[in-house]
Amino acid sequence: MEIHEATRKLSALSQETRLEAFRMLIVQGPDGMAAGDIARRLDVPASTLSSHLSVLENAGLVTSTRIQRSIRYAVDIDGARDLIGFLTEDCCQGHPEICGPVQAASAGICLPRSSGARQ
Repeated sequence: MEIHEATRKLSALSQETRLEAFRMLIVQGPDGMAAGDIARRLDVPASTLSSHLSVLENAGLVTSTRIQRSIRYAVDIDGARDLIGFLTEDCCQGHPEICGPVQAASAGICLPRSSGARQ
């Protein structure tokens, strides 16, 4: 990952509602949640949430799928994994075993890399 892409992803996460939504979607995994459910759980107006989710989607951190009149959002596992990898790739001056707690904390998105298909 190039630094400009990492900066874009980190910028998207630098707002409280977006970070809360992203963390909620991490917990949900690839199945994600309907936008209305996210709005209710975060107690955010749907139009405001839509803007926030759009920022996360444009940054490559979430995906959206339209199902009839509803939009379902899910974490972009590869995008999240790439960001964590970028942040930790040079961990501890070449001693990655020290980063064990960091790797364990991110286990929720440390799934086998997909081959283009959503998991």
